[in-house]
Amino acid sequence: MAERSTAAVDVAGTGGDESSTAEADQSTADGVAQKRRPDTEHDQAQADAVVTDQVPARALELHSGHKLAKRYRLEECVTRLDGFSSWRAMDEMLRRAVGVHILPTDHPRARSVLSAARAAALLGDPRFVQVLDAVEDDDLVYVVHEWLPDATELTGLLASGPLEAHEAYQMVLQVSQAMAAAHREGLAHLCLTPSTVLRTSAGQWRIRGLAVSSALRGISSDTPQRADTEAVGALLYAALTHRWPYETDAHGLAGLPKDLGLIPPDQVRAGVHLGLSELAMRALANNGATASRHDSACTTPEELAKAVMEMPRVRRPEPSFTPPSEYVRPPYAPPGYTAAGPVQPPVPTPPAPLDTKTGKALKWAVSALLIAALGLGSWQLADTLLGKRNEPLKTVPQNAPQDEKPKAPQPITIKGATDFDPFGKDGREKPADIGKVYDAESGTYWQTDYYSGDAKFGNLKSGVGVILDLGKKQPVGKVTVTFVGETSVELRAASGTADAQPTTFDAYEKVANGSGTKVTLTPGKDLESRYLLVWLTKLPPESAGTFRGRVVDVKVTS
Repeated sequence: MAERSTAAVDVAGTGGDESSTAEADQSTADGVAQKRRPDTEHDQAQADAVVTDQVPARALELHSGHKLAKRYRLEECVTRLDGFSSWRAMDEMLRRAVGVHILPTDHPRARSVLSAARAAALLGDPRFVQVLDAVEDDDLVYVVHEWLPDATELTGLLASGPLEAHEAYQMVLQVSQAMAAAHREGLAHLCLTPSTVLRTSAGQWRIRGLAVSSALRGISSDTPQRADTEAVGALLYAALTHRWPYETDAHGLAGLPKDLGLIPPDQVRAGVHLGLSELAMRALANNGATASRHDSACTTPEELAKAVMEMPRVRRPEPSFTPPSEYVRPPYAPPGYTAAGPVQPPVPTPPAPLDTKTGKALKWAVSALLIAALGLGSWQLADTLLGKRNEPLKTVPQNAPQDEKPKAPQPITIKGATDFDPFGKDGREKPADIGKVYDAESGTYWQTDYYSGDAKFGNLKSGVGVILDLGKKQPVGKVTVTFVGETSVELRAASGTADAQPTTFDAYEKVANGSGTKVTLTPGKDLESRYLLVWLTKLPPESAGTFRGRVVDVKVTS
């Protein structure tokens, strides 16, 4: 993992409960530093550390109500340390909360912070808290980023104990995949801690501070992929055991007993998922000193994300049924009162006057009528049976059609998927995540690139989509597509005679269309095909002036 200067603190300001204090940040530094080996990275971090009393006066005199660029009004200072300050602010132009990091322009790390912020903004991956602006104005440098009021830090989630196995699985899956995507673009985090990983109210995990946090602290690493992989392993370890996987206490968690070494999570706490326990060790045992005990140690986020996908999926626990409590009659209720209201007493039925002469005559009359009815019924039944006795037997032809109930729609297994961008430069659109459109996980999705200016792909193209391979030609009844945000979509199908996947847009015929966050596309005629095209035609907004499509799940039924 990356080295940390002793003066560094976690950058706060992206969630509803994100009020990281200097004490918490110092415990973070202590918790990480206890396992460090002296090397050039650590020496460099120490050399780059900025002493607070060297900060120009203006950086320390900013106050609530101050405006940046006549737009961002500072409201609450979250961190003021090591030459920079972090604020919760209000974007008065768009009327939304944002976070702001502020440094003086003569800060030794001001240029690297600007460069890191602009590189992170170009990534545009929604799994990271987005950088919205990076500006050098007069004698200040500031970075504006998203503020997520409905998100909760992993630190807060762990305050009440370890995570349930499915939540821990979703966390390590989404975080490792996000970091793998960042490293493919040459970006590292180097400061991943429980306070930089957030879970939104929709259950999605997001990471804040990509590249910017390490730039603010002057942290670098010769092995950034290994450092970030180990950090994700530490997060998973903490989520499973409610312990920090090093000897020093950190992030509100107790460390491991001294002189015991790094032991697997399932030996720390009973009931830990064994697959996730092994995964945490593979991520943590990646530095050569401990890798010998794990032949398949993960040294990059890409390897860790692949290992998560290869393990059996951890299912969401079944909801427990709580029987309704027995109704207790309140003391002020009258006798006979229940939860449904007062009990109505039964109305007595007066007895029939059969003891009188009229009653006896009525009994004999009713008996006579019953006997007559029985006789008439017996005669009609006998006549019917005798009449049918002389009729020829009716035979049913062997091949006569039978009245059958219509078969219920059956799910069709999707054998594979391919991203499809026939009007783009290279014909591809985020191919790495294409398998997420049919992984049956609500927290994962495939997404398009982001487009500026217009929801119809910035008027650059008519759409992009996903080609589904059903394995063989078969009847298709309907296709259900779930999106993040309201999206317009068409269902197109290749000819039933196609032996191979068509590569041109015109080879797919439009059979249905719709719009929404969960769209059911039903062809207007009988359809048999092997290859289906889910074609996005209008994207939901991602932020001010940008649009991006996200496909969470696709289901096909006969």
